[in-house]
Amino acid sequence: MERRLLKEILLDQRAVFEKKRPGTRRDVLPDVGRHMDKPHVITLAGVRRCGKSTLLRQIAKQFLTSGYHYCHFEDERLLGFEARDFALLHEVLIECFGEQKVMLLDEVQNAPGWEAFVRRMLESGRKFIITGSNAALLSRELGSKLTGRHVTVDLFPFSFREYLRHMGVDANEALLLRPSGRATLARHLVTYRLHGGFPEPLVYDSPDLLTQLYDDILYRDVATRHDIKNTRALRELALYYMSNVATLASFNKLKASLGLGSVTTVSAYTDFLVQAFVLATVPVYDASVKRRSIAPKKVYAVDTGLANRVSLSFSHNLGALTENMVFLELLRRGADVSYYRTASGREVDFACRRGRALAELVQVTLSLADPQVRAREVSAMTEALDEQRLDVGLVLTENDREDIVVGKRTIKVRPLAGWLCGF
Repeated sequence: MERRLLKEILLDQRAVFEKKRPGTRRDVLPDVGRHMDKPHVITLAGVRRCGKSTLLRQIAKQFLTSGYHYCHFEDERLLGFEARDFALLHEVLIECFGEQKVMLLDEVQNAPGWEAFVRRMLESGRKFIITGSNAALLSRELGSKLTGRHVTVDLFPFSFREYLRHMGVDANEALLLRPSGRATLARHLVTYRLHGGFPEPLVYDSPDLLTQLYDDILYRDVATRHDIKNTRALRELALYYMSNVATLASFNKLKASLGLGSVTTVSAYTDFLVQAFVLATVPVYDASVKRRSIAPKKVYAVDTGLANRVSLSFSHNLGALTENMVFLELLRRGADVSYYRTASGREVDFACRRGRALAELVQVTLSLADPQVRAREVSAMTEALDEQRLDVGLVLTENDREDIVVGKRTIKVRPLAGWLCGF
């Protein structure tokens, strides 16, 4: 790559990076801070436009006041960048900004050979913070070149806490003690559930940006990257998933109904969507790896607003949207999530492991006011607790708060908004 052009690009990128506002503070910032003094590469991984570049600015402002190098590889002016250009990149960064220990590489999966450069520079004492929007590329390259020398911080669109912060609401436990506070949380929860937490559409109050984002993910991050010619089939499969979040997916049925040719194709396309972070698949909780792998998986979207925007009349299914919100929050809290099926076939939405142990069972329903719903949810949770020898289970609803004691088991029923806020 030509030195003069590269210098112009890097100076321009740095000016734009520093000029932009730091944005709404992200809750993962302290997690990043705990890794700043380690020699490991810090990887910020997440779906396109979830705020990774903004988080980099927050990191730079809080932790890198003495200086840093920065390059954003989704810049179209760097399309011809090759692995051999990394040496020139480093030279030009030093020429423009002096010697620096820390390098910020944004959307690094677009730069061929980046992992070899990072490994070589690590040996000389450099620190790297990188971002990426493709799980498979990041894991493969980090695993092969940087085994044991990287830590990953997952970033999602705004959580409900971050959404409230963005809207200027101080989320604290006192809000639940006042009728006006509970009303405020309930009002914002309705909006958040339907419009989601992608920062840019919220900042500009433009839901149309979600549609453009969805198209970018499908065509740039999935179809183009994996050379998929049948984009119609990919789009129909993605649309099915986004319209049916929190439900079990059968690859055999999808193959037939969408005319995708084979289960292998459905599986591959699904994996590509997961790798682009737009979807997540959840297995059944089972000690047998084989049974976990062959049982149907539940599918969730990376953001309820994105699903609601692009799916078919989805906004009416508030129960599925609510379950999707809880799933994302469990991921943010570091849980390894499965769904649970009891011996009699009753289902509990989430079985959460932390480490190897099953730590929590979580059920989600809008209300327990209907006696039939209450009986169904309580019996499913009680049976699951008995089978797993857990003393306490959690049921999240819109407004209920009580403790249901069944024999030696306690089912804590808590309001969703307060749980999402962490209290």
